[in-house]
Amino acid sequence: MSLLRRLESSGNKRPPSERSLLSSSRESPARKEAYSDLMRRIQNRLLNELDPTLDISKADEVRQTIRELLDQILQQENIILSRAERQRLFEHIAAEILGFGPLQPLLEDDSITEIMVNGPYQVYIERGGKIYKTNIKFEDDEHVMRIIERIVAPLGRRVDESSPYVDARLPDGSRVNIVIPPISLNGPTITIRKFFRIPLTADDLVRLGSITPEALMYLEAAVKARLNILVAGGTGSGKTTLLNILSGFIPNDERIITIENAAELQLQQEHVVRLESRPPNIEGKGEITIRQLVINSLRMRPDRIIVGEVRGGEALDMLQAMNTGHEGSMTTLHSNSPRDALSRLETMCLMAGMDLPVRAIREQIASAIDVIVFTQRMRDGSRKVVSVSEITGMEGDVIQMMDIFVFEHSGYREGKVHGRLKPTGLRSKYMDRFRAAGIFLPPSVFGIGVNAR
Repeated sequence: MSLLRRLESSGNKRPPSERSLLSSSRESPARKEAYSDLMRRIQNRLLNELDPTLDISKADEVRQTIRELLDQILQQENIILSRAERQRLFEHIAAEILGFGPLQPLLEDDSITEIMVNGPYQVYIERGGKIYKTNIKFEDDEHVMRIIERIVAPLGRRVDESSPYVDARLPDGSRVNIVIPPISLNGPTITIRKFFRIPLTADDLVRLGSITPEALMYLEAAVKARLNILVAGGTGSGKTTLLNILSGFIPNDERIITIENAAELQLQQEHVVRLESRPPNIEGKGEITIRQLVINSLRMRPDRIIVGEVRGGEALDMLQAMNTGHEGSMTTLHSNSPRDALSRLETMCLMAGMDLPVRAIREQIASAIDVIVFTQRMRDGSRKVVSVSEITGMEGDVIQMMDIFVFEHSGYREGKVHGRLKPTGLRSKYMDRFRAAGIFLPPSVFGIGVNAR
């Protein structure tokens, strides 16, 4: 079938007054509206003209076809556009067909870390830890739904009234959460946590002031000495980014199993097996949970298990894995403080459905978790590690913790949070394990002899 169909012969001419609306240098509201109408009309006609059998995976060929069709339609309708306006219209239509419509320029902007679509007429972004409203708008709810379908269709996921929310990911790995009516009263809602094209490194964290070299040296030693690490913090505080960097310290000769709801970790080691949970199908069957994957991973001969985030009963299975020979495992969870992280972990273990006494669960936690790293998003939008603590055991029914590093605030000036993650002067209880792994940390890492408290 030919890529070009027979173009409509009549009924598409615009009067000269409309053709000249796009020629002025200033964009008045009337001109913007005229331009939007023009884009919608040409886009709809071009979509009708495109061959439905066109292979959109061949992006260069499709773009060339779109350009040819666009030039032909503009010529037939006697619409005069400047070169910049013609290119803008072409990119808009190409994004609708090959990309994610109005969201495409936001996805291509590396300075944007989060995109939030609250229905068709409100699109917000996060840049530098701050939220800003954009002037980007969708045509209507149906337009947003077309973009949603383009996101979920390649993944075999579905979004409809029977399943009105879903977690998905874009081809570049960005994490997407989608909620549609009747659950969302604002209309179709999309939240995209963007994926770093070039992953942040440990040096980047130090340069950005998220962590100090001393604390990073300690955490690197903890990973190499196979301590079990729990990264805790609030939403958007940098937990997954930190987990990804810590996993980079794992030696390349170990077998690593990663388990996630939506694959985000970017491990650079060679021997990595990535597992991802799966929601139920349209018949309510076929669901694979994080907990099932954790249990299954124990049969896969892992040296380390990395769970992207624990949210429920899988916490108990994760603790069991840490206590049964899979030392050096890591995971994250949401919490307000390191102490709250232990409480949440305890609650999630109870969600496993086992009738276990609370003390038994706390003993499991105290035995399994070695280090808790707490991250926080500051009021200026920056993400920082605010404490690094070690679990020292049980005293009665209470799990004991010892802070190794604590962030000390020194003020808020010129819109920036000032402070530094400082050692408390207490030496790690795992020094013997560090030495056994051939790691010798100088006393200065712990602030001993240098501003010891």
